[in-house]
Amino acid sequence: MENIREQLSRLVGDALSEASGIADCNPNVIEATRPEFGDYQANGVMAAAGRCGRKPRELAEAVISGLRDEDGLVASTEVAGPGFINIRLNDQALMARGNEILRDPRTLIPTDSRAQKIVVDQSSPNLAKEMHVGHLRGTVIGDCLSRVLERLGHEVIRQNHVGDWGTQFGMLIAYMRELDREFNKSASLLQTELEDLETFYRAAKDKFDSDPAFADRARLSVVKLQGGDPEYLEAWQSFIDESLRHCQEIYRRLDVGLTLADLDAESRYNDDLEGIIRELDEKGLLQESDGARCVFLPEFKGKDGEPLPVIVQKSDGGYLYSTTDLAAVKMRSFDFEADRSLYVVDARQSLHFRQVFAVAQAADMASANISLEHIAYGTIMGSDGRPYKTRSGDSVKLADLLDEAVARALALVSEKNPDLAEDERRLIAENIGIASVKYADLSKNRMSDYVFDWSTMLSFEGNTAPYLLYACTRIKSLLRKRPQESPTEELTSLEHAEERALLLKILQLPEVVSLVARECYPNLLCNYLFELAGVFMRFYEACPVLKAEPQTRDSRLALALLAEQALEQGLDLLGIQTLERM
Repeated sequence: MENIREQLSRLVGDALSEASGIADCNPNVIEATRPEFGDYQANGVMAAAGRCGRKPRELAEAVISGLRDEDGLVASTEVAGPGFINIRLNDQALMARGNEILRDPRTLIPTDSRAQKIVVDQSSPNLAKEMHVGHLRGTVIGDCLSRVLERLGHEVIRQNHVGDWGTQFGMLIAYMRELDREFNKSASLLQTELEDLETFYRAAKDKFDSDPAFADRARLSVVKLQGGDPEYLEAWQSFIDESLRHCQEIYRRLDVGLTLADLDAESRYNDDLEGIIRELDEKGLLQESDGARCVFLPEFKGKDGEPLPVIVQKSDGGYLYSTTDLAAVKMRSFDFEADRSLYVVDARQSLHFRQVFAVAQAADMASANISLEHIAYGTIMGSDGRPYKTRSGDSVKLADLLDEAVARALALVSEKNPDLAEDERRLIAENIGIASVKYADLSKNRMSDYVFDWSTMLSFEGNTAPYLLYACTRIKSLLRKRPQESPTEELTSLEHAEERALLLKILQLPEVVSLVARECYPNLLCNYLFELAGVFMRFYEACPVLKAEPQTRDSRLALALLAEQALEQGLDLLGIQTLERM
């Protein structure tokens, strides 16, 4: 089933093409900017009029005359201003859509008729250290986009491109040998020392920086590891396993869908990198610069106007992120046969990905059909305007951040509902705390930096998770009071303007979900849910439900049920589960 905007775009687009004689007209249908203009506006007539040489208002009248609205979706139209078309929808058509959703809630968000295969590269922490607050955005944004795309019927391939290879592992292995000379005795060491990966890593780094002899041993460890020494590979695998255990616990608490099956480790591509260099050379793209092997593309220039190098092999023969990313692009394009490949990665990597994508296309390492997209995001800032850190200046561990969120939520829940059992308070606090952190991130434009603020994100007012969760519990409470004799849920009338406004808002959810899938901005969904909750609150205040006469009561209860379904399904796409009570 088409959503309302899609159906209107098709109806107006067909009529506009017929009236103008132009096949590729864009009707530009949008939600009306003001209620007095109707429900939707078609703003594409003026552009078409310029192309076909007709007067805009005359063309708009011809479009209205040519509308073939077999389903009776449109109640009335009018030409406004220089050539806009205002559209008001038919109440019966709106109720018919609502009743279809009541019969089958899955139809609230219809699947896309053009299903694609889409790779979503998300989270992607460097291993050997614990995840920190900087990993939050790539994890929750990537998970939200994966959920949205899956809900629309696309085949989503989640990829967690973890950093599991590099010089830091030589340093860690050398330090482990310092602590325990016998590799076959390292299990007890790992159990005790690696439980705090961050402390272990910092101790190894301090020794690397202060002890030249140790630094030499660390570099030798890298050589042995890359050479496939079995003992060093075993030690390396121990670090990887412990790191992944930490990551999976974070993913469990955040309720994101990443599993060990989604791992796309850097080491996966080790055997492919020599071939990548060879392909670039065969394409005539490789040049040598200061001993390194590079690709120079004319579209990337420095401030001096000279082309910037994309280094793919260092002078010592080592490979770089760009080399690994080219191998990943090739696999996702030709092995996975993906239609889109989304890279949910920090905005500071924008130049890197533009260069990698351009090199891949120049070298035919990306198919002509794949869309390579960097889904960039900004930085989480502290109140001082700098990246969010602990008071001592260290990175904030993500596990510690989530613990604090739950502790703060528990204090709020205990204050508001002291009579709840302790176990229930803790379950509610876990939900609210984690949801608040996720929603605070997802509700921001991903391209923007934002200031991390506990008081704002845990507030029960404004565009926050607690506010939306509370709105859901209010609806659930209302529905629990439904009389037993109330018949099967059905919308039968829209007597009040607020009833109609709520139904229309509910039916616009699939439009927003489709937009998020296309543009990859989760905050658009958050804004919609906040607006929906506000529209429901106005409906609830203006329209008596349980005290209304039976037919009106039952219709309004059905409308409340639709609102609950829209909020629940929308929050689920954000990775947030609702509560029965708070």
